[in-house]
Amino acid sequence: MTTPFERVANAELVDLIESYPLAWVVCNGTHGFAATPLPMMVDTDATGALVRLVGHFAKSNPQVAELERSPRALFLFQGPHAYISPSWISDRTWGPTWNYAVIRIEADVRFLPDRADEVLARLVRKMERGRERAWSIPDMGERYRELRTRIIAFEADIRAVRPRFKLGQDERPEVLGEILAHTGDDELNGWTRRMNERRA
Repeated sequence: MTTPFERVANAELVDLIESYPLAWVVCNGTHGFAATPLPMMVDTDATGALVRLVGHFAKSNPQVAELERSPRALFLFQGPHAYISPSWISDRTWGPTWNYAVIRIEADVRFLPDRADEVLARLVRKMERGRERAWSIPDMGERYRELRTRIIAFEADIRAVRPRFKLGQDERPEVLGEILAHTGDDELNGWTRRMNERRA
């Protein structure tokens, strides 16, 4: 049975990954655990469910060989988070907590040696979208050809998604209101309101 913290819609999962794309990619290698932070992109099916993560490694990263040997990996995404102080709450018996939104994804990595250009172009479009004087790959000139030979693209077919958005869903309405009054106009406040739309 899931808790309110695990009941997260597909759109909310996608939005968190889009907003916080840097994930720890963790695998259990021959010499113990290995982990690398990498920017990720997500693909969904027609229903909006997450089906695939897309990214790239440096070829020199030892995790490439480990994942070629054993492709299962964990992708750990962390959204907004903060300490929630009892000093904000009228009920002095209320205890401190930490609110956060995270996603744990298990996926099988497939390397795509011939698709580096496609994956890099997609990442640049995503990250530069809406920016004034947006940068594009041709701006790099000849240097791009050299640098792209040092990376390898991959897709990761998703096997399990375990979200935990602990954002006040279990709090009494008056306590939730006090938390929102003190977290300000920031990302954590926005996500807390979103996950408590019928209550906030």
